[in-house]
Amino acid sequence: QFSDTGSRKEHVKITSESKPGFLERLSETSGGMLMGLVTFLLSFYLLFTNEGRALRTAKSLDEGLSLVIPLDSIRSVSQQNEGRLVHLAGALSTSKPLFDPSYGLSIQAVKLKRTVEMYQWVEYEDSTEYEENGEIKKETKYSYNTEWKSEVVNSRNFDREIGHKNPSAMAVESFTAVSPNVQVGSFVLSKGLVDKIDDFKQLSLSHLEDPHADVTRGGDYFYHSENPRRPEVGDLRVSFFYAGLSGDDPHLGSADQVTVIARQQGDQLVPYHTKSGDVLQILYPGALSVEEVFQKEHESNTMKTWVLRGAGWLAMFVGISLMTRIFYTLVDWFPVVRDLVNIGLKAFAFCVASSLSLLTISIGWLFYRPLWALLIGLLSVVPIVVAKSRVPPKKQQ
Repeated sequence: QFSDTGSRKEHVKITSESKPGFLERLSETSGGMLMGLVTFLLSFYLLFTNEGRALRTAKSLDEGLSLVIPLDSIRSVSQQNEGRLVHLAGALSTSKPLFDPSYGLSIQAVKLKRTVEMYQWVEYEDSTEYEENGEIKKETKYSYNTEWKSEVVNSRNFDREIGHKNPSAMAVESFTAVSPNVQVGSFVLSKGLVDKIDDFKQLSLSHLEDPHADVTRGGDYFYHSENPRRPEVGDLRVSFFYAGLSGDDPHLGSADQVTVIARQQGDQLVPYHTKSGDVLQILYPGALSVEEVFQKEHESNTMKTWVLRGAGWLAMFVGISLMTRIFYTLVDWFPVVRDLVNIGLKAFAFCVASSLSLLTISIGWLFYRPLWALLIGLLSVVPIVVAKSRVPPKKQQ
């Protein structure tokens, strides 16, 4: 296995600009307020549509679980199941292997991916700002290191391109080959199901020979380099990955097993449209029961729902913070007052974002589960009540 020896260079650059005046800071804050308003409004859309999507998906999964028919055999196609949602598990198979003739490689798999990396200069920067003599100074340390990268790094954007110039393109391109015909038993998988076979594993090249005189194999890479132990900028290395092994291989083992739930259409497995408006075409690696598949789908739906809820709340919090930033700008020349106002604005944004997020979620549930919507709506008042209870009462006159 060849080691990568990178070289690192550094330089520091200091820039300065006059400290912005009050009107300039106020103008920047006004622009931030407009951006905050847009973010604030988008958060309502994200939260509301996410709840409808989550409930619709849950209903579709429940519908699918009540209708799905486990197949007794995958070796024959029964006309009795035409148009119905079916469940089957079995080994993947493809009509012919996938080839990369440039490197003398072939594999019986659903997908074969060639990944090309080039040894290139990469720029890193670390900036710090400080105030000196009434000016805002910015000290930026630029460092350059040589690394293997799968994308071309444009050295024209470097602070110093001289001595750190990268090629503008790679002589060899990355690609992914997909088998045109993928089956489980006698059933042909739709494109949507094939797209779900994406558990890529790196292909060992230990049993292969060097394909060309100018290509050297090292570990699981082919190197386009005069000396792979000391690569130069512009050198290439190539690796291969596969997904969905579809035949017995002496080096990789038996064909991969998958579990599929989809609609039977002749000998095709295609998407199933539920009454709720969703589409069911599910594929998981391994042999799973019907209950296990739908449990995983429910867990995935729950996780996605909470991630989008968090994203919606964060967007609302950021939007409110940007819209109220003007109060901070008005007092930012008083250090103590500025810090207190900043803490108050963050607490205000947190409470309002929490309450409005819960209220929006409750409205999203209103059309599906009114009782839960009412309970969540009542819960949305809690952050405001808690915040108000922490405000000290006025002294009696």
